[in-house]
Amino acid sequence: MEPEGEGRLPSRGDGTGSGDSEEKKVALMRIFVEGKDPAAKEVDNFMLRRFLRARDLDIEKASFLFLKYLKWRRTAVPNGFISEAEIRNDLSLKKVFMQGFDKTGQPIVVAFGAKHYHSKRNMNEFSSFVIYVLDRICARMPTGQEKFTCIGDLKGWGLSNCDIRACLAALDIMQNYYPERLGRVFLVHVPYLFMKAWKIIYPFIDKNTRKKFVFVEDKNLRATLLEDIDDNQLPEIYGGKLPLVPIQDPDPLDPTHVALRDDN
Repeated sequence: MEPEGEGRLPSRGDGTGSGDSEEKKVALMRIFVEGKDPAAKEVDNFMLRRFLRARDLDIEKASFLFLKYLKWRRTAVPNGFISEAEIRNDLSLKKVFMQGFDKTGQPIVVAFGAKHYHSKRNMNEFSSFVIYVLDRICARMPTGQEKFTCIGDLKGWGLSNCDIRACLAALDIMQNYYPERLGRVFLVHVPYLFMKAWKIIYPFIDKNTRKKFVFVEDKNLRATLLEDIDDNQLPEIYGGKLPLVPIQDPDPLDPTHVALRDDN
């Protein structure tokens, strides 16, 4: 489970409801889910709040989604973590990187779509890879931060990289088991061909997640990213100053880094 504080929940402050109202609903949700699954006692209020927000503060819907998560986690991650030995193929492709923070303190993840190949993908390994990436992101978030920013780079993306099944699987994991973790996704260097795949994927994206995707034109790329990311935190490949760091490596510039378990 994700390590976070157990203190009083702060107010949301974004017009979607008062902190007190959320806190009361989280308390009611906790009573319900702990009565259904003792494992619920191991998670903190921040996690319950994310599931609650993902279901627009509907306690019943949020509770059932959270209970589904607990059941899924026991099956998908029976050891409590995904080891690098389980996902060697996906890691070797070096398609996901993590370094720096945006202006709100969200860690920055860069994913390269052209480094994923449908023909080389094993579905079970890929799903484990997605879990590994998301767990690693969550473990490296600064105290008080719950979301991350992603730059989805599609330069060079073509038919060999098109994998609707993998996209839908990753989307399902993100939306149902890591709700309210995604801050914003900047899609850059988007080829025309990708838009055909996007039309297939889009209906499966929930309404709360759809508004987080931003398509960036090449001519406005650096200027758009600099609106949310300082130059000294922007990856070098986009005109910034930070080198890319593979997701499996520690970020040498991140003082909040914590080592994750691995059986290699």
